[in-house]
Amino acid sequence: MKRRTIVYPLLFGFMALLVSGCANFTKVTDSITNPDARKIYERDFMTQPAVFEAWTAVFEQSKLDSLSISLPYGEKGKFIATENVVYSYNLVLTEGEVLTAAVERDSVKQKIFIDVFEWSESSKKFVEATKTDTSDIQFVPKNSGLYKILIQPEVGADSNFFIALNKKPMYKFPVSGKGNAAIQSFWGNVRDGGKRSHEGIDIFAKKGTPVVAVYDGTISRTGNMGLGGKQVWQRTGLFDNSIYYAHLDSIAIDSGAKVKAGDTLGFVGNTGNAKFTPPHLHFGIYKGYQGAVDPLPFVYETAEISSKSYSNNFKNHRLKLKGSKANLRKQPETNGVKVGELLADEKIILLGQTKDWLHIQTALNQKAFLHKSLAAEIK
Repeated sequence: MKRRTIVYPLLFGFMALLVSGCANFTKVTDSITNPDARKIYERDFMTQPAVFEAWTAVFEQSKLDSLSISLPYGEKGKFIATENVVYSYNLVLTEGEVLTAAVERDSVKQKIFIDVFEWSESSKKFVEATKTDTSDIQFVPKNSGLYKILIQPEVGADSNFFIALNKKPMYKFPVSGKGNAAIQSFWGNVRDGGKRSHEGIDIFAKKGTPVVAVYDGTISRTGNMGLGGKQVWQRTGLFDNSIYYAHLDSIAIDSGAKVKAGDTLGFVGNTGNAKFTPPHLHFGIYKGYQGAVDPLPFVYETAEISSKSYSNNFKNHRLKLKGSKANLRKQPETNGVKVGELLADEKIILLGQTKDWLHIQTALNQKAFLHKSLAAEIK
């Protein structure tokens, strides 16, 4: 008996060390291989591989969905434990914009997986995903174009949710105290009777208003020269954008200086060829061999959406068509592209609601938008 009382504690201690060692080994391995959140989640199903395979199959199938949205976009609903669903949206992003995606839910313990793909007929390129134990991402597109975002809750998720998809500018606004309304001349506007076009935007403000750095970087050049008059040039990185601030009344920074976003570079004026116009900042961005690019998306500010302005009109997630026939839409709007139709009493699953539109799934697993007035709860 005495021997057994000694052996068992030793055995349990050895097993605890073994488990601890395995856990530490896994952490070390993960730090080297950097597996994505889905790969790590798969470990929870070592004894139930079929469950994970079914969950993954729905994710792969959802890449074929073609619903389109515009940002900002919000959707409120409830994850249903018995429904294995992926929320998939196509959206257009422009270089200079930052996509932010977040999912609010009742329990932060329930995992959410968000994946972003750069999408075209010839390429389906993975570009971003949530990390382990996070439910939000920020993505900066390198190219303007079509992207697909997929949002998938963990197996058996049972929670109210709000999906918030927003966009914000990559850069800080360049004129202190001003915003979108101060931009009164845009990219491509005709100049010199059609001899050239405007390669930037003009932001109007009182003479002497501070002009600030839009991003961290280095001042590459300053001076009083040419059409731009008193001007400052900034580099945001070794091979990154060159930013141009022109028509300044005075310059407050030296060439070679390191600056942080928000640092004062100079003050609004009308020097150079702007001497007969109201004071304003000409703001431009030049991108390597590409030359000038439209700077508007880099600084244009969009208000973020809030769950408070969204509601649910249905408590039950199983609905039916109210009338004799209804069109299904690709976008949540009356003029949205028709992608199918429902007939009288046809059953649908409610995935969520965005303003007056329902995000639904048909009995044939087609996802679409349907106006809320056309659906009724099954009693």
